[in-house]
Amino acid sequence: MSRYLLSRVMQLIPVLFIISLVVFAIMHVLPGDPAELMLAGAEGGAITPERLMELKEQMGLNDPLVVQFGRFIGGALVGDLGESIRFRTPVTELILDRFGSTIALSLGGLFISLAVGLPLGMLAAVRQNSWIDVFAMGFAYVGASMPVYWVGLVMILLFSFNLGWFPPAGADSWRSLVLPAMTLGIVSAGVISRLIRSSMVEVLSEDYIRAARAKGLGERLILWRHGLKNAMIPVITMLGLQFGAMLAGAVVIETVFSRPGIGRLVVSAILQKDYPLVQGCIVFLAAVYLLVNLLVDLAYAWLDPRIRYGA
Repeated sequence: MSRYLLSRVMQLIPVLFIISLVVFAIMHVLPGDPAELMLAGAEGGAITPERLMELKEQMGLNDPLVVQFGRFIGGALVGDLGESIRFRTPVTELILDRFGSTIALSLGGLFISLAVGLPLGMLAAVRQNSWIDVFAMGFAYVGASMPVYWVGLVMILLFSFNLGWFPPAGADSWRSLVLPAMTLGIVSAGVISRLIRSSMVEVLSEDYIRAARAKGLGERLILWRHGLKNAMIPVITMLGLQFGAMLAGAVVIETVFSRPGIGRLVVSAILQKDYPLVQGCIVFLAAVYLLVNLLVDLAYAWLDPRIRYGA
């Protein structure tokens, strides 16, 4: 197991390097100059060439691109993601200040997707070709096909403006987390319920399920202890992918609901061409996503004792 963990961790390094390189290249292809944007926002008047050159020199933007990228990579290796051009604050500090809001949103969405998708998928599998199956799969198709930003706007219109149950924006309390988490969770629940149904249908047709029924075990015990645990192996894989999708969806949801998370920070950094901040946020989110996928792989051994990794 230790050798497997070391191998997987070493695989993260080239992946994160390639991600950093791609983001760095894309940011420098986009039109606009971060120094000009900073001066326009701070001074509001005419931008003199002398002041522009002075600011570029201070920010290190006059250095060759290779030097700028090498400076970022060298700092990232020791945990320093650089300093934000716009905020003049360490990128790591900005990320950690907002990480709690983003991870709460992603975990909340994941919880709702399981709370909705798991029972729907199980009911559809147990009651195949019934009206329950038709309803569950209809919900799955509708949920998976709806754009996440549109669902968010509908949630705000219905539960905030019409019913007044939850605040439409902000991150002041748990109530402000409900609508954005529901938005992410409902869209993801459609995918989860479809996968659970197909996996449960396959598992329930296995010989060991028929043997358990022949021994006189209760249907509920068979379903939960023998069926669900084995059916969850492909679902765990999908949960890892869905968690990554929720981190990506946080960019849209945090903008729609005005939540101060990493996603909204990335949008602001892209508009301001804040190279270090964009790179730091993307690399950090990519590292979190890769770590979640590593945990998913380790969960396989817990769900299925037949799976063993190298010692």
